[in-house]
This record gives sequence, C-alpha cells and structure tokens, in this order.
Amino acid sequence: MAKDLHTVAVSSKGDGPAQEDRLIVLMKKGLANAAGGSAGAAVTIALTGLELPASYGVQVTPSQDATVWTSGRSQTGFTINLAPRLAANTLAAGTVDVLVFA
Repeated sequence: MAKDLHTVAVSSKGDGPAQEDRLIVLMKKGLANAAGGSAGAAVTIALTGLELPASYGVQVTPSQDATVWTSGRSQTGFTINLAPRLAANTLAAGTVDVLVFA
C-alpha cells in the first residue's frame, strides 16, 4: 500500500528547484531505443511535446553498456544520445529510463 508524502526537503547546498513552491518530476520508464547501425555508432531518442522550465536536470539509465548524454535541450524537450562504451561494440535495441527534475 502506498503512503502519501507531504514534505519535500531541498538542500540549501545545491541550486534548488526551478520554482520556489514546487518540485517538478517527470519519469519515462522503458523508452525504446533503436539498434546502432554499426560498431561505435550512436543512436538518438527525441523527447518532444514536454512542458519544462528553463532550467532542469536529466538522469538517463540505459539497459545496456552505453555512454549517455543529452543535447538540444529546450522547454519543450531534448534529445537523448546513446553510444556504445567501447568503439568496437554495436548498440542493441533496448530501453532507457529517464528522470527529469526541476
């Protein structure tokens, strides 16, 4: 059974949330990624149509051994980039979990 939480404490040591009165969280679990076309090739996943503040953080967890970075960040979305950690490897079709927080 779920338990309701009514307080979120934000450390004063960081930048804090994008807005003073709320913490924004967006989760996308099991977002599919295509397979890489060849050894070392990167693949991209575009997330669009979102409503985000000007400043936000993104955490991406891939289902395979890959490096991850984001690009093209805006208030309506961003692109997730995946590349195999070793240049001799090829990415398989898989998934990523995405957490956006502001």
